[in-house]
Amino acid sequence: MPQPARRVGTAIVGLGGAVATTAVAGLELLRLGAVGADGLPLAGVTVGGRSLEEATGLAGYDDLVVGGWDLDASDLYKAAEQHGVLDARQLQQAEPLLSGITPWPAAGDADFCRNVTGGNVVLAEGRRAQVDAVRADLRRFREEQQLDGLVLLNLASTERWPDPAAACLQTPEAFEAGLDADDRAITPSMVYAYAAIVEGVGYANFTPSLSADVPALVQLAERHAVPIAGKDGKTGQTMMKTVLAPAFRSRALTVEGWYSANILGNRDGLALDDPASLESKLQTKGKVLDSILGYPVEDHVVRIDYYRPRGDQKEAWDAIDLIGFLGQRMQIKVDFQCRDSILAAPLAVEIVRLVDLAQQRGEGGVQRHLGWFFKAPITADGSTPEHALHRQESVLMDWLTSGADRTGSDADPASR
Repeated sequence: MPQPARRVGTAIVGLGGAVATTAVAGLELLRLGAVGADGLPLAGVTVGGRSLEEATGLAGYDDLVVGGWDLDASDLYKAAEQHGVLDARQLQQAEPLLSGITPWPAAGDADFCRNVTGGNVVLAEGRRAQVDAVRADLRRFREEQQLDGLVLLNLASTERWPDPAAACLQTPEAFEAGLDADDRAITPSMVYAYAAIVEGVGYANFTPSLSADVPALVQLAERHAVPIAGKDGKTGQTMMKTVLAPAFRSRALTVEGWYSANILGNRDGLALDDPASLESKLQTKGKVLDSILGYPVEDHVVRIDYYRPRGDQKEAWDAIDLIGFLGQRMQIKVDFQCRDSILAAPLAVEIVRLVDLAQQRGEGGVQRHLGWFFKAPITADGSTPEHALHRQESVLMDWLTSGADRTGSDADPASR
């Protein structure tokens, strides 16, 4: 028998951003039948001839209910219009929904994200007061929308990293004391992560910000049996690296150097125009190759430049220098002209559905099987994560089918 629909709340940090507004509009356009499911990697996946939703209890796209925070108080229609990701017809079709959603005041701190500011801020002094405000928002959202599940998704602009070795980030008890002392090693994204965990709300970090990837919050998530996932969505250039690098290793082609350059002109790019925020991004992009190849690529260069005229139309160039048989050199050039939010939004939607499913299964702590979605997957013990895309996909599909209804042919692997 099909299970009754569940109402799953999606509380988004950065609700007025390009990725979030694209995701919200996309869900509405799907509901209206105005678009297909292109770009949604779990749409159409079956287990034993049944949809993932039917076989595993995964929430449907129609089951997601959206709310969240942003430093800009503009409704989502105005925000989406400004970002320019949707075409005019799509914007018009989604307007009734988008114009009715206004972000809640956000917990921000300009010291951690200097280039993206706004006046829609929560009136709370200190980190503990910010936590209390976020917790109150989550409770209200759950009650008003009569939610069966709730996931907090971080789509905010990139923060600069604090010192990961700061004392207040090492244990839950130290973190609690840090909140009370207003310790500035605790970032705004950590405020949201902590609030989610103590409220029993699943948490996913799509940004490069350190957020829940500190011992204190990993331990807290384990104690509360709350699923957490992150960090930094793997959408464009890094996704291509995690496809190509395993092939080079398989064919024993030595990567002598890999030069990567990116230009983008959206709000994410503006945030990364600040050197401190850019350093956070480079932390997550830079470690992928060495892990996959099994040796350090000394000449691995990554550049990200804000170039306003491009808006959301990101361009990523890669110049790859290889050494093959007899020491002969070869080159590969990749020019990925992509739409940043069009790649990111559907992944964000799928992450919410999967974190909710983990919550349904009672699986708290770090969700390693969600590493497929991230450049720098969190690991509970700080070990090196798997980065190769095909291996990550296999781990995810195994996890999905492990919880499927195993009657008759439904023990079959997931298939596309």
